[in-house]
Amino acid sequence: MYEIWLTLNILFELGMQYLPAVIGTVVLWLALMIFAATRPGASWTKALAPAFITGLIATAITFFITPAMTKSSFANMGYWVDWMNLFFYAAAFGAVAAALAWPIAAYLHRKA
Repeated sequence: MYEIWLTLNILFELGMQYLPAVIGTVVLWLALMIFAATRPGASWTKALAPAFITGLIATAITFFITPAMTKSSFANMGYWVDWMNLFFYAAAFGAVAAALAWPIAAYLHRKA
């Protein structure tokens, strides 16, 4: 239970530290959504597949490079909480990548 509490505290502190980046990303996403919504014929449903694939690629890359970026390795991850943190961290980056890719892909695709 201590590991979960420690994880939540770390996530809160990181969230507060990177709050300007989070706000900037949300503003960027809103600007992209407005920009794509103003294009006539933008295909939002056709854009889901490229956005999903972009999210999967970002998740996989983040999963494998994060331990090296933190000067750690997969061998140092001894607890299940460590693996879940890594997975959810990578999944969060993948979700952000997919959310940012969706309006761009919708803007580039046209309805047939």
